[in-house]
Amino acid sequence: MENKIQERLNKLREIMKAQDLSAFIFPSTDPHQGEYIPDHWKGREWISGFDGSAGTAVVTLKSAALWTDSRYFIAAEEQLKGTDYVLMKERIEGTPSISEWLASEFKGCDNVNIGIDGSVCSNAFISDLVWDLSDCGDFFIRTDFDPLKNIWNDRPEIPKNKVEIQPLEFAGETVASKLERIRKALAAQQADGIIVSALDEIAWTLNLRGSDVHCNPVFVAFLLIEATRTRLFIDADKLTDEVKTYLNKEQIEVADYNDVLVALEHYSGESLLLDENQLNYNVFNAVEEERSVEASSPIPMMKAVKNEAEIEGFKRAMIRDGVAIVKFLKWLKPAVEAGGQTEISLEQKLTALRAEQDLFKGISFDTIVGYEAHGAIVHYEATTETDIPVEPRGLVLIDSGAQYQDGTTDITRTIALGEITEEQRRIYTLVLKGHIQLDLCKFPNGACGSQVDAFARQAMWREGYNFMHGTGHGVGSYLNVHEGPHQIRMEWRPAPLRAGMTVTNEPGIYLAGKFGVRIENTEYIKPYKTTEFGEFLQFEPLTLAPIDTTPIDFSMLTKEEIEWFNQYHTRVYETLSPYLNSEEQAWLKANTATIKSE
Repeated sequence: MENKIQERLNKLREIMKAQDLSAFIFPSTDPHQGEYIPDHWKGREWISGFDGSAGTAVVTLKSAALWTDSRYFIAAEEQLKGTDYVLMKERIEGTPSISEWLASEFKGCDNVNIGIDGSVCSNAFISDLVWDLSDCGDFFIRTDFDPLKNIWNDRPEIPKNKVEIQPLEFAGETVASKLERIRKALAAQQADGIIVSALDEIAWTLNLRGSDVHCNPVFVAFLLIEATRTRLFIDADKLTDEVKTYLNKEQIEVADYNDVLVALEHYSGESLLLDENQLNYNVFNAVEEERSVEASSPIPMMKAVKNEAEIEGFKRAMIRDGVAIVKFLKWLKPAVEAGGQTEISLEQKLTALRAEQDLFKGISFDTIVGYEAHGAIVHYEATTETDIPVEPRGLVLIDSGAQYQDGTTDITRTIALGEITEEQRRIYTLVLKGHIQLDLCKFPNGACGSQVDAFARQAMWREGYNFMHGTGHGVGSYLNVHEGPHQIRMEWRPAPLRAGMTVTNEPGIYLAGKFGVRIENTEYIKPYKTTEFGEFLQFEPLTLAPIDTTPIDFSMLTKEEIEWFNQYHTRVYETLSPYLNSEEQAWLKANTATIKSE
């Protein structure tokens, strides 16, 4: 693979020389700033060989570097071996930013031209880059060139998959109602329109779904909402007669996907809301400056707060998912003891059991099955090259999820397959304590995830352990498994937590080269109580699946934590057992048995 990467870099550098470019930047984004993107826009992966979902590659005529976060440090080091790329570990002391690295690489040089494709990079990223480089020398940013058009010969086409209608019984709110709420929110922000590029926001607004992005039921399009009209910019081949009729009924006009820039240049309203973090540079700058209102879109918060139909859909989906998980866990240890199982075979078995469930639409992200040392790689995905046998000893970490038409699931369980070490037992219990304490916490309405994050970390902090990924992310309603704007994490994220939101609870500890532990449920935020100090909220687990008791050091759990554990397991058994056969019921009963506090 490294030889292919070097060949690609050589071709890129030839193009760069011809275009008088000193460096070129490849982000991980597409024109819609999605976390997961269609293959057509995976330029950073193609030019670097690193396939993680987050990262930025920068190539000069003589060197190359790739920035990514802690989830991918181990994987990136392996995938970048034998290439020009130097791994830059984001948020690690001593790691330069992209602008600092460029300034160092071209110190004392004049007329340094930096290329970046303005159709895939956000306006905010480019603006920050221009600002950071403004005092570093004669740097110029060029945004009108995509070198991949010249060197990526077998580049995949932009998807043309058909769009589907999401029934109102699952969506819970009409398109007309959503548009009315959006326009009301825009008016409060002094805007009479908005250009929407985030694919999950478009799907949510129009009660439509697609299959253009792996694991995410969205479709490639732009949406222009004006005071009295709404236009969907999309490839017409993607629309069935049924969807065309539906859009006409909802008074949604259809235009060609490639006409969005022209439409924005001729926008006739008085003011259009532009979110520079969500819009690519070209789209953001297509609107006349005097008509622009720079602000955050109101749609993510609307989408994040689920209505009653969506919450009920989540609960139904979690029951079906829980049934599949129980069947899998019952199968797991005997299958491993019998021999012949690998990380990939475990993933295939779990996916097959989910596929048996009603309304199954696919997995919600690529399943992580990390056995022992692979469990320490936060976003590990087994391949034919890395797949290893799973043996009846140690820990296996399984992070997985499914898309059902009435809800999206995300669950992690770490399971002891046999004898484990005392270190593994202690680490497992610290992670479990963090999971329970976050679930138990109560907080004021409007508190942000950064303010409750410490509940999940306090036990491990006392022992000198930590983890570098977020503790929780929003989950879409048959939409993207990662949804904002709210998050639970150490870094400051001011988005408020509101009743009706879904969010994961997934603390972990990872010891490189040894093992990893993560325990995750998807939670629902609901009212707790109202006092003279205001409204308070709490978490309720939506995920229903047993948590392995065999690795627990019960002496480390408080009475409150044991009570939580027993109550959760009782709920799991009572909810799932009616959907299981007698053998499965017996297994689940044994694995959710009451723990006695010492």
